[in-house]
Amino acid sequence: MSVQYYEGIGRRKESSARVRIMSGSGKFIVNDKPGDEYFNRLGDVQAIMAPLQVVGENTSQLDITVVVKGGGVTGQTVAVQLGVARALLLMNPDLRSTLRKGGYLTRDPRIKERKKPGLKRARKAPTYTKR
Repeated sequence: MSVQYYEGIGRRKESSARVRIMSGSGKFIVNDKPGDEYFNRLGDVQAIMAPLQVVGENTSQLDITVVVKGGGVTGQTVAVQLGVARALLLMNPDLRSTLRKGGYLTRDPRIKERKKPGLKRARKAPTYTKR
């Protein structure tokens, strides 16, 4: 028996998240751990669930499983949030305007800037001395 699920991919900086939403009992699993155990910073789980609240989806009837890799805590949080929004969009395409208005479908394009030759980091120059 195959389980019907909707999958969304979210990315931010070096983080990449694969989110699957299916009907179930309201479980939120991230990398085989409970979601609130994996994202234990205050407000992270609420930020991830924000697209669900905006569209009025009942979270107690949806199982969400996430595989997230790379990056830091904030990057992973935003990547999972984008993945949830994209999976919701596959579930119901009519939600596009609501999710777009909330800013949940826009990928943050900012990435780490490369180091330039002659500089210490991307922009930090060596100390200038006149003599």
